[in-house]
Amino acid sequence: MFEYLGTVLVDFDPGFDILRYLTVRTIGGTVTALLISILLGPLVINLLKRFQFEQHVRVDGPKSHYKKTGTPTMGGLLILMSLVISTLLWADLSNRYIWVVLFVTISFGFVGFLDDFMKIKSKSSDGLSSKQKIILQTLFAFIATTFLYFSAETSPETAFIVPFYKDLLISMSPFLFIFLGSFVVVGSSNAVNLTDGLDGLAILPTILIAGALGLIAYGMGNILIADYLYLPHLEISGELVVFCGALIGSGIGFLWYNTYPAQIFMGDVGSLTLGAILGTIAVILRHELVFAIMAGVFVMETLSVAIQVISFKLRGKRVFLMAPIHHHFELKGWEEPKIIVRFWIITIILILVALATLKIR
Repeated sequence: MFEYLGTVLVDFDPGFDILRYLTVRTIGGTVTALLISILLGPLVINLLKRFQFEQHVRVDGPKSHYKKTGTPTMGGLLILMSLVISTLLWADLSNRYIWVVLFVTISFGFVGFLDDFMKIKSKSSDGLSSKQKIILQTLFAFIATTFLYFSAETSPETAFIVPFYKDLLISMSPFLFIFLGSFVVVGSSNAVNLTDGLDGLAILPTILIAGALGLIAYGMGNILIADYLYLPHLEISGELVVFCGALIGSGIGFLWYNTYPAQIFMGDVGSLTLGAILGTIAVILRHELVFAIMAGVFVMETLSVAIQVISFKLRGKRVFLMAPIHHHFELKGWEEPKIIVRFWIITIILILVALATLKIR
């Protein structure tokens, strides 16, 4: 909205042109989302308590988690609300990438809301079945990636970028693009959901990765930076940095209340959606492999579950004391804050490695 106002008002005063600056709108989006999230946090927490939208802990989980029963959940609504409002205010709404990420935000938020609501209604940790979630997630990811492919205006928008090579872009068929894109979006969505088991464990890596993807989006949208780094120039990708800024602001605001010991949990409405958002941005930017490096903690959590299930079915034995792997460390005696901070540190290292791949070509 402000970008449009700047376009209209610049005829009256050239000073209003500042509203069209990408950097100004990114800062504005970040601060707006942060303020909405911080200021509305107590209200949302009280409303969730009032309607008894409370966490129900798994009976087979670590005993230390029993004390978390009754903590308000579905706090992801606070993140999504501040994110969407800030994006609508500060982003260029004529940019198709913005509408794709907004569609993913709302659609996956709907899936997460259904899952959380069913858990609350049944007063258990059982919501939508795995099959139901996968079907809905795949449907919405399919719609988003199909639109991205057929709305593409340049060949790099649908090519596969291979890290470490300057000009190696592999053309992709519609089937391959949509299949890979949907896999990344759905996989990322569930990976963040699996990681969201400790206070603040999932939200800060999400914030950090959003920042890194925002830098890539800005670089690819700037022809000078794109040429310097041998990245494909996607002129409209720069606008995604406004969305990433809003995501960072809303995430930091939520972390204020989610840090250990948490006053609120994001629930599936938050974790499923945040993972899908990151995956979608990675697909838009054609940096799925770089994203996989950044999201190494999420990948590790997902693999730990897969290894645990496969090992138990084939050998009748478990590899970890409990999966996802953060519970394994809990049962080994690690304090929750120690696990959380160490996973944060690992994420920072992986993001630096991933960003380094942009220069090493």
